[in-house]
Amino acid sequence: MADLIVKSKIREYAKGKKMSVSSEADDALNKAVAEVLDKAVARAQGNGRATIKARDI
Repeated sequence: MADLIVKSKIREYAKGKKMSVSSEADDALNKAVAEVLDKAVARAQGNGRATIKARDI
């Protein structure tokens, strides 16, 4: 699976919260983003659209 997240940005965000991010967390977050996008694609297609909109997410 392709990376859908920018790991450096995730780490930067976490650092601002005084936290760090493990590589396992990177993988889990990437998988979660893919699942959200897959559901959004299905919803958009089900509504006859080729564009994902906020309401699909």
